[in-house]
Amino acid sequence: MPDKPGPSAGSQTLSRGIRLLEILTAAGRNMSIDELAEALEVHRSVAYRLLRTLEDHGLIARDPGGRIALGAGLAALASGVSRDLQQAALPELRAVANELGATCLLAVRLDRAEAVTLTSAAPEQSVAITYRPGHRHPLSRGGPGKAILLQLPEDTWPTELRDELASSRTRGFAVSHDEVVPSLWSVAVPLAVPGQPAGSLAVVHVSLPRPEAEIAERLRTAAAAVVRALGG
Repeated sequence: MPDKPGPSAGSQTLSRGIRLLEILTAAGRNMSIDELAEALEVHRSVAYRLLRTLEDHGLIARDPGGRIALGAGLAALASGVSRDLQQAALPELRAVANELGATCLLAVRLDRAEAVTLTSAAPEQSVAITYRPGHRHPLSRGGPGKAILLQLPEDTWPTELRDELASSRTRGFAVSHDEVVPSLWSVAVPLAVPGQPAGSLAVVHVSLPRPEAEIAERLRTAAAAVVRALGG
């Protein structure tokens, strides 16, 4: 029998382009071409060609120093993802953010290992953390990811987190400090909407503006409002 054909040049190029966007998203900062080439394990010239194509489509941009940033075109693509969930959640996120003076976000389960921030809101009258939509992190790190894990069967929980998650499930919310973003605290509650991926609502700040349980109760009220808005 003939050998099974390998991936075409086109599919490999597409895969590498997607991977570059994932690397930039995970980094949470602008990166040089050399850094991206190293992370992708390709020659600088290959990374440069990929970036030129992504730039032509507005998916990446260059800062004044020539470093690579995610482009505005991604926002247009992302706007169609779970649109109903985003539209239902955003007013609640804004209300919580303004009430507590801290950034509030919606995260959803991306796959078996990761969560992604779908949308976020910062308070209008105070300085707060910027938490960009599209930010990805392991489910096992940070309050938003752990709150998603609370909705999954216990036998799927990471062994090293089972005691912590059991305690979090009992009290109804997850907390974290210095796990995803250095020095950042988070309090998160599960968000379960029929027909949508497992999610969570979270408050993030360098210092918690109120007691953890009080923040969690406010988030639960917001989560219930989101579910009602979507007919759940």
